Amino acid sequence: MTAQDEAPELEVWIDQDLCTGDGICAQYAPEVFELDIDGLAYVKSPADELLQDQGATTPVPLKLLADVRDSAKECPGDCIHVRRVNDGVEVYGPDAE
Repeated sequence: MTAQDEAPELEVWIDQDLCTGDGICAQYAPEVFELDIDGLAYVKSPADELLQDQGATTPVPLKLLADVRDSAKECPGDCIHVRRVNDGVEVYGPDAE
């Protein structure tokens, strides 16, 4: 990925405490989300590594913004949070205004 392929102003994270393990996010954006052996969804780094730390974030690639947005909207657990990096304001997800 090059810098122009990412939207560095947006990042996404998953609250595993609320994750229902439905896997809708991984269906919408498998480049960003993945279900782990524990049955919960996690975000992946730009290098395709599963980020299992609580509150781990990953940049939202510009070409996948619509898929990530739809994942947050359709998530039955309301656990996907997409926020602006510069001010931390959530733009998609349960805390979005």
